[in-house]
Amino acid sequence: MDFVWFILVGLIAGWLAGVLVKGGGFGVIGDIVVGVLGALVGGFLFILLGFSGGGGLLGSVVVATVGAVVLIFVLRLVKRA
Repeated sequence: MDFVWFILVGLIAGWLAGVLVKGGGFGVIGDIVVGVLGALVGGFLFILLGFSGGGGLLGSVVVATVGAVVLIFVLRLVKRA
C-alpha cells in the first residue's frame, strides 16, 4: 500500500509543479516521474537546509512539489546552455 501512496504523491507533486512552472502537466507518466524525482530532490534540499516538511500526505506533497519545481527549473537552465 505504501507504493500506491508513493505513486499518488508523485502524481500530485508532478502535476502541481507542471502547473506552477509550465502552465500544465506532463501527462500521467511524466507527472509521476517528475514528482518522484522531485521528492528525492526536495527531500535532499529540505535536509540540507535544515527544514522539516512535516509528516503525512500534505508534508510529502509539499516537499515533492518544491523538489519538482527546482528540478524543472534546473533542467530548463541546462537545456538553454
